[in-house]
Amino acid sequence: MGNILVCDDERSICEMLDIALRRDGHKVETVKSGEDAKKKLDSALFDVVVTDIKMPHTDGIEVLRYAHQVSPDSAVILITAVDDYEAAVKAVKAGGATDYIRKSPGLVDEIKLAINRALEKMTLSRQNFAFKRDAATRNSLDNIVGASPAMEKLKQTIRTVASTQSTILIYGESGTGKELVARAVHVCSPRATEPFVSINCGAFPETLLESELFGYVKGAFTGANQNKRGLFQVADQGTIFLDEISEMTLTMQVKLLRVLQERSVRPVGGTTEFPIDVRVIAATNRDLDKQVAENTFREDLYYRLSVIPVCVPPLRERREDIPLLVNHFLKKYAPPAGKSILRVTPHSLDALCGYEWPGNVRQLENTIERAVALETGEELHAELPAERPKARAAAAAVGGMGSAGTSIPPGSVLPEGVDMEKYVADVERSLLTAALAQSNGVQTKAADVLKISYRSFRHLVKKYDL
Repeated sequence: MGNILVCDDERSICEMLDIALRRDGHKVETVKSGEDAKKKLDSALFDVVVTDIKMPHTDGIEVLRYAHQVSPDSAVILITAVDDYEAAVKAVKAGGATDYIRKSPGLVDEIKLAINRALEKMTLSRQNFAFKRDAATRNSLDNIVGASPAMEKLKQTIRTVASTQSTILIYGESGTGKELVARAVHVCSPRATEPFVSINCGAFPETLLESELFGYVKGAFTGANQNKRGLFQVADQGTIFLDEISEMTLTMQVKLLRVLQERSVRPVGGTTEFPIDVRVIAATNRDLDKQVAENTFREDLYYRLSVIPVCVPPLRERREDIPLLVNHFLKKYAPPAGKSILRVTPHSLDALCGYEWPGNVRQLENTIERAVALETGEELHAELPAERPKARAAAAAVGGMGSAGTSIPPGSVLPEGVDMEKYVADVERSLLTAALAQSNGVQTKAADVLKISYRSFRHLVKKYDL
């Protein structure tokens, strides 16, 4: 069903189409002038615009041009009397109008058919785009490489939950492949032929994230020169993946909660709400239970998202999958680089299997890609990732401190005095970098090591430019 705008200066035509199209389940708005049609196009998004050609002041051709200027995704159907027939044909041939219909006793039925054709064309276009985009991930379960018990259990969970319509919350450290899991759920679900839309909630400031998710209408803010559908509308009938959901501000959490409750969205600056049918999959590398306790994540949103929790295990907990992953990435990167690398040296493979991989599968992939680029023989010699310089410096700094964590005995001051602010800053900086080294760069774990909140930890990291 679609969102339809009807424009005709004859009241009877508007009322007749309003009743008939609503009976078919469409959402309909009617106006009786071209000027009012342009105002509606400025404030709302429409799938189809049905407009008479011959109207005083602003005619249907002007409405057509304006619709394609501010809402290029909208289909436009022209209603024409016999003496307007040539104008309608020209409009269609020029590529502007989707269809034209002569006013006749069968007008309502013809308009219904034209609207259905336009909506079907839009659906097919969306599905075709989804097929092309997801061609590389069509066999998404095959892309989840691993034969360990943990991965077999994860794949079985994906198969089980994919057939449901429930919201899923995916937990996992950075680099474990949470988006791959989300794509696999989508591809194994009844929504597989519909769009899969992904967005990283931590990559946008609050105002931009709102317009990306919910869309906006022309004039909603500086630079909004035309209407734009939000990702929730783009993903209609399909799946939307909200990565790093824990980075969303409390204000945005309230707005997202309303969308999940009402199953409708209102574009920024708009006055009309649009119903949506979207499966939501969210993901986080943070402890949301802890964030709820710290009042940095809404408890009601947490329960809305965590209907089905899915945990992706870190690579260090499934080391038996490392040889499979190494071979997978070798086949992925060697041929494009024009190299005939047949195997990985036993010494390199042993080292790779013994490493902790704080960055998980993503870090392993980067390591193999780098090794392939540098390799000149038929056997791959892979070096482990180098330890970060700041982490080494931190470990050395903390290693030289006393058991109390400082070089000055508690409760004492050096004879020559001490710059307290600088001294405290040095201690904080050293503790932060040492905690990062101990937790292999995972900030949430480093915060736990120091027994402070993640928000406080991020503030200090930013303060000391670590």
